[in-house]
Amino acid sequence: MSILHTVNKSPFDRNSLDACIRLAVKGGSVLLIEDGVYGAMKGTNKSDMVTHAMKDLSFYVLGPDLKARGIDEEKLIDGIKVVDYSGFVTLTVENDKAQAWL
Repeated sequence: MSILHTVNKSPFDRNSLDACIRLAVKGGSVLLIEDGVYGAMKGTNKSDMVTHAMKDLSFYVLGPDLKARGIDEEKLIDGIKVVDYSGFVTLTVENDKAQAWL
């Protein structure tokens, strides 16, 4: 059973991303939305954790939320896929369940 995990809080303010990665099962997907998109940036103290987790989990970031925060796609960790709202819907349909990390 595949699960889409959504993280909407900054990993620098809350531990939602840490908990998500710790508890997510191999083969799941993680979509970073709202302030959660900061977790997709390379060169931070969360980058290694995310990069390591990418061996077992697929990572996505919502493009409009990146844009709203002035984050250029070039600043993202290599391998994180940018999706639009349609892509968000596709991820929801492709996974059996969704888990929001608040």
